[in-house]
Amino acid sequence: MHTPTWFITGCSTGFGRELARTVLARGWNAVVTARDPATVADIVDGHETRALALRLDVTDSAQVAQAVPQAQTRFGAIDVLVNNAGYGYRGAVEEADEADVRKLFDTNFFGLVALTKAVLPGMRARKQGYIVNISSMAGRTSFPGSGFYSASKFAVEGMSVALQKEVQPLGIGVMVVEPSGFRTDFAGRSLHQSRSAIADYAATAGVRRKENISTHGTQPGDPVRAAEAIIGALQSPTPPFRLVLGRIAVQNLRAELQAQGREIDAWEEVAVNADHPGTA
Repeated sequence: MHTPTWFITGCSTGFGRELARTVLARGWNAVVTARDPATVADIVDGHETRALALRLDVTDSAQVAQAVPQAQTRFGAIDVLVNNAGYGYRGAVEEADEADVRKLFDTNFFGLVALTKAVLPGMRARKQGYIVNISSMAGRTSFPGSGFYSASKFAVEGMSVALQKEVQPLGIGVMVVEPSGFRTDFAGRSLHQSRSAIADYAATAGVRRKENISTHGTQPGDPVRAAEAIIGALQSPTPPFRLVLGRIAVQNLRAELQAQGREIDAWEEVAVNADHPGTA
């Protein structure tokens, strides 16, 4: 029986850590990556024959180029890539520093793309594989103070929609995971803030800054259950393209989609009248 190999980025905390632990608990192979391999040593401990800990900063092209062949040499192939590495950023659009925003995109989007491109040749050769991109409910809606984090996740979602249509005929699947708040370290160590704060945004972006401090550790989402949900979705007969996780995500995304539908309906006449007269 084939033992699947999972390649997971960002395993030091959160979803990446719990996915790696769950994959190994099921007897599968796991390539457990982190910028500092020491942070994942406990995950690998006791599973040396089925686990490979690798140093990987997804923004480092040399490390990306080395990690994928190392995984393939060890286990023969990568069956599931989980692009989990990423972090949050808070600040009003006007408050954000351009260098911070570029760094955010380097990790949340361009690093994800680099790993995806690195594993695709092997998946195409075998005509099978799955790419799981960890997005957020903020990848389909946004909140004051989260504009650039949302933009990075919107980019992931837009790319993933096209990727799914490109690789599905080749036997490769794509799934985007859209969680709400989970009890990971996202709102702690993995959340950055703009260095400046403008008083005029205190009632909007400023409120969101305070929420991150006050709600950390009390989020309703359980990362262990999230890991099981992701694996269960991939094993289902009809895996979803978008997997929404958490009651808050369901509520927010349903409200967002309904609001978008109402706006399209309200402005439909204006929209269709923008076409050349007589066109179908």
